Amino acid sequence: MKHYQSYIIMIWVACAVFFSACSDEYMEKMNTDPSKAATIDPNAQLTTAQLQTYGDLGMVEIYRNYLYAFNQHLMGCWNTTNYGGRHTVDNSEMSRIWTSFYPMAIKNITDAQHRTADDAKKVNINSVLRVYRVYLMSIITDIYGDVPYSEAGKGFIEGKYNPKYDKQEDIYNDFFLELTAAVANLDASKDPITGDVIFNGDVAKWKKLANSLRLRFAMRISNAAPQKAQEEFEKAIQADGGIFENADDDALIKYMDISFSFGQEAYSDYRGNALSQLLFGNDPANNPSYLCSTLFNQLNNTGDPRTFRMARFYYDGLMSSTSPANRVDLTDEMITKNIKFQPRDPGAYSWEPWPTGYDSDVLKELAKNNAAVNPSVARETEPKLANNFLKGSNPGVVMTSAEVKFLLAEAKLKGWNVGSASVNDLYKQGVRASMDFLTKSYGCPAVSDQDFNEFMQKNGIGYTNEQKKEAINTQAWILHFTNPAECWANVRRSGYPKLKSPEAYGFGQFLTGGAEIPVRLCYPVLESSYNKESYNEALSRMGGTDSWYTHVWWDKDITE
Repeated sequence: MKHYQSYIIMIWVACAVFFSACSDEYMEKMNTDPSKAATIDPNAQLTTAQLQTYGDLGMVEIYRNYLYAFNQHLMGCWNTTNYGGRHTVDNSEMSRIWTSFYPMAIKNITDAQHRTADDAKKVNINSVLRVYRVYLMSIITDIYGDVPYSEAGKGFIEGKYNPKYDKQEDIYNDFFLELTAAVANLDASKDPITGDVIFNGDVAKWKKLANSLRLRFAMRISNAAPQKAQEEFEKAIQADGGIFENADDDALIKYMDISFSFGQEAYSDYRGNALSQLLFGNDPANNPSYLCSTLFNQLNNTGDPRTFRMARFYYDGLMSSTSPANRVDLTDEMITKNIKFQPRDPGAYSWEPWPTGYDSDVLKELAKNNAAVNPSVARETEPKLANNFLKGSNPGVVMTSAEVKFLLAEAKLKGWNVGSASVNDLYKQGVRASMDFLTKSYGCPAVSDQDFNEFMQKNGIGYTNEQKKEAINTQAWILHFTNPAECWANVRRSGYPKLKSPEAYGFGQFLTGGAEIPVRLCYPVLESSYNKESYNEALSRMGGTDSWYTHVWWDKDITE
């Protein structure tokens, strides 16, 4: 079945990518030329949009280059430090989500949604398209702020070639309407959904996802519109179909384990997880993904059992250029010898400062039969991302039950009506689910009940409401390691963990784009020419400047 599904996916991707690559002019000609296909299966368009989410190699650069640095999950690799770690304004890099999603996924979904609207035989695929469009648009608006929404993707359909920028508040209000309507329309007795690589067409799970996304979005706006947030959150819990309850509900995009390639063809092949591929890198032996000191120290200093499931210390001198095979794991040796772990601080490259090394007994043994192996190591003492996270078959994370537990915990803390479970219990359930998520989805060794209980005994949720809020959202920050867009949004919304600028670590002179951690990304420069009127209207609402220090609508302190 898995091989059959993969084969079908390959066909769908080939067809759907062709469709989405067409310009509006060409599409118009295609739909009036009897020699061309008049339509494309909306299920195929759904497949393409889903796979593009984490499968677009060019687009996910924005995660490695900026968001992983802003979130302080990774640091040291050239790309992460050069852009996000050093606050370098690069218009091309910042625009990747915009210039990839709008002409591809959003265009595909909008077209498919339009063609299935008011069709009783396609009510389920239409509803799923609505849910997924909302999800993708949430990524776009959370990154940029006011963006094209109501008119986005309607160039061919309605001649909207210069779509207006909707206010983020209006966008979020429509999210709730769209998700509510989709849940009401989903009906397991009606049309099968054949292009779904998340839930394989399971209507019940799509209802749960829509309702759970309402929880996420309600919490997102809780500082900007607290009454609306509470109302939507409480309604979502009671909505038909329920919310995510356990790992079986997790919304994860299924990818194939394909050989990593950075050739031109790799940028249009969405079958593998491109984020995993980028974290592996095109020069993995010399430019691997290192964990930032903020994340590593949080894990290691609290005795978190995930520490050495996420971070490992490798010698990469024998490493393959196409997979993490032949890495030599020095972690256990370093722990036994009490070798100092040296993660990179925010703003630092892997060589700043040059780490203190040691002579490895493991490598001495290998050197006996391989003269190319150097037993004296230095940068190997910097924690690298474990191999488990570098596989093309890794899932693309949309939303998990662990996140829902943390959302419920914070909602309970706010006094919202979310059921009888306590804040502490929901928090504990979220942490447990987060640890299990690494096992189920990434093949990390399972965390035993004993290790989990010991960790929880030493790391309670705190006593004051603010301490509890910090604990909940710090754990969400760890959970969202493989979901960097959601991670950045929640860090900005919650204020936790409290991340310090690279300036605090001695790198202020390198921060050419400003000292503080940015709070949004700038619009593509070409928008100022090709969509000038709408672009200028958006800027006027932002104080006239397209600054990455302008807060998006929902990003405000509750005390304001």
